[in-house]
Amino acid sequence: MKLINIGFGNMLSAQRLLAVISPDSAPVKRMVQEGRDKGVVIDATHGRRTRAVLVTDSGFVVLSALLPETITNRVDPKGEAHGDIEP
Repeated sequence: MKLINIGFGNMLSAQRLLAVISPDSAPVKRMVQEGRDKGVVIDATHGRRTRAVLVTDSGFVVLSALLPETITNRVDPKGEAHGDIEP
């Protein structure tokens, strides 16, 4: 099992991660608010500004203070896209 650091010593299983998205758009803000209402949001920002929203396969929404690019590089340090078809 590969764990990735999502900031401040918090770890998340890379196998559980579905998406890493920016929190700026209205649909993402709505998803986070609905998640808070349902109790499935995990705030790992330690009081800092949310810069990335991570969606897991179990339905949890994790908030991180790291940029989405930083988290993506920690998941796949080589920057290779898996499953993409090359032209």
